[in-house]
Amino acid sequence: MSAEAYIQNIQKIITDLDETSMAEIKKTARAMANSIKAGRAVYYYGSGHSALPVLDVFPRYGSFLGIQPIHDPRLTWSNVMGPGGTPELLWLERQEGYVANVLRSYEITPQDTMVIFSHGGLNAAAIEAALIGKEHGASVAAVTSMQNYRINPAHHSSGKKLADVADFAIDNGAPPEDAIVHIENWAEPVAAASTVMVVVISMTLIAETASILASEGEYRPTFASPNVVTDPDHDYKVYEKYKLFHKQIIGY
Repeated sequence: MSAEAYIQNIQKIITDLDETSMAEIKKTARAMANSIKAGRAVYYYGSGHSALPVLDVFPRYGSFLGIQPIHDPRLTWSNVMGPGGTPELLWLERQEGYVANVLRSYEITPQDTMVIFSHGGLNAAAIEAALIGKEHGASVAAVTSMQNYRINPAHHSSGKKLADVADFAIDNGAPPEDAIVHIENWAEPVAAASTVMVVVISMTLIAETASILASEGEYRPTFASPNVVTDPDHDYKVYEKYKLFHKQIIGY
């Protein structure tokens, strides 16, 4: 019954997004659409497992120009032990001052939007990315566990958690422990929820942003599966347009 329990539990969290998170999702999508209409960027950022929605959002089928992932391989799981492994990553994402070096490669302006993922919302990497975004005048959205926010004290020297910094706080709906299946004779819960939820939220933002842009007469080149487009060079053409976009927003 554990497989069924996971499906039932994750379905409920997804369904509850209408009540817990939809208002903030729609506000964030409005900000994203404004940035894209202005020819600027929607930056996605996350570390550890929260890098997964960043890696997933662009380029991929159904995603469009205007979305710019910020991917730091040093803060992305690539190993269990050794370089890129657990002890190194957990230490690094908690170090204050580190993420400023990552964001120096990006031009952040008041017309941009930053979407920052962190289940716990307590690590320096996510909080400082949000603080830097706000310092540059960008709109900042946090995708985080608001249950976690309510029960844990701040660890950062600013005294802030990620949701405190953001303009919009989207609750990922996952519990603080993340895992959502409890098994008899097994001490800890198993089967995490947050990765599923942040990808659902990310794609919900993409869908809502596209809907807003289309309703306002705006279209952006979109990656599409070769199963549904007739031009075999479609995605290569989107990529060529992305190169121009990248040079425009970052300068190279």
